[in-house]
Amino acid sequence: MIVRILGEGQYDVDESHLDALNELDRAVESAIESGDDEAFETSLHSLFAAVRDWGSPLDDAALVDSDLILPPTDATADEVQALLGDEGLIPDAL
Repeated sequence: MIVRILGEGQYDVDESHLDALNELDRAVESAIESGDDEAFETSLHSLFAAVRDWGSPLDDAALVDSDLILPPTDATADEVQALLGDEGLIPDAL
């Protein structure tokens, strides 16, 4: 699956990591719901780190549709909350 981090680029992440990414996504949602800014920062950056660790960066010139789009690394809790759908940033199934 192709994951885009806005303002950074795209990563090819094996779908076997989807459940783990969803778990990290739920931590982001929980931090937003509780208004815990420190937990939000930690959980969001953990999600980015997982995508970078598990994924292979795509060349910037590659024209590939993204399966998942994550906010930029400097996004605020309010900005991320506006992006959240019924299933969070990452749907349970692609």
